[in-house]
Amino acid sequence: MYDNLPVLDVHGHVSVPASANTFVLRMMATNTAISSPIGRPAAGPVPATEEEFRAAAHKHVEILDDRNIDVQVIGPRPFMNLGWMEPHLLPAWAAYVNDMIHQQCGFFPDRFLGAAQLPQDSAAEDTGHCLGELNRCVDEYGFVAAYVSPDPAGRRTTPGMHEPYWYPLYERVQELGIPLIVHGTNSLDPRFRVVPHNYQLGFVTEQYLAGQFLAHGDVFERFPGLKVIICHCGGALDRFIATDTRHIAQKDLSDNLFFDTCAYDVNFLEAAVKQRGVAQLLFGTEAPGSGNAIRPETGRPSDDLLPVIDGFPFLSKKDKVDIFHNNPAKVIPALAKISR
Repeated sequence: MYDNLPVLDVHGHVSVPASANTFVLRMMATNTAISSPIGRPAAGPVPATEEEFRAAAHKHVEILDDRNIDVQVIGPRPFMNLGWMEPHLLPAWAAYVNDMIHQQCGFFPDRFLGAAQLPQDSAAEDTGHCLGELNRCVDEYGFVAAYVSPDPAGRRTTPGMHEPYWYPLYERVQELGIPLIVHGTNSLDPRFRVVPHNYQLGFVTEQYLAGQFLAHGDVFERFPGLKVIICHCGGALDRFIATDTRHIAQKDLSDNLFFDTCAYDVNFLEAAVKQRGVAQLLFGTEAPGSGNAIRPETGRPSDDLLPVIDGFPFLSKKDKVDIFHNNPAKVIPALAKISR
């Protein structure tokens, strides 16, 4: 809680036992789509027991408790999106991941809400192929958002997020009244190989490019009800002043384009809050995820972001309440309902 209001986190990922991911290894090894066994015993053996799944979810809840987070939206783990796999395997992988997300939400329905993984194929004509899984997750599972990768194949072959390729998905999520959560996935750029966990570079570049394309294009004129959340403060920050008409899109996107606070370097996060503005910021931590390094000055994990943001002297109490509660509840109304 913060100021007697629940702390709402828009950036989380499903927690599963390591053995659960042998499912995708088997699919890729056999090059054969396999039906998800989660909740469907007749489909085949489950790679992990319910007790193992529940234990992973329980540990996740303990981490939220430790970081004073009341409710979190959980989606796929982006580095496990694997959008470069054979296209005929993508729907089965997305369905399995979404079943695991739904299962975790069912274990702790007052702590988690689901966001869908979509079977994105960069080579498809458009995003129409994603709508079946999107509808299933919303209609059957009550998911409140959907994750999208700006370049799921990792080769920069996907049309920019301002292009017609994306329109079927934009139209449908606008109808459903749910936001898209933009998060980079893998990058197969051979230059990245020298960097460990180099998918993080793909996160930065693709999330920043997505924000630029959406800001400069006409997507929100075409789809005025569309809401998009870009993770990690938008990937990178603008280096130009706000009144620069050559480089900065001079548009008010405060009703459509949002950014989460998931950045662990305090200087970067402070700059992001000041540049993006409170009205477009939603609290997000990715806990548990890549922020488990310990801050030497506090002895706390770097993804313990509530005290970091609470300590920014340039933010008023109202600003902080907006970031921690009001803004996430505005963009994802189901968060407000579950936290009552």
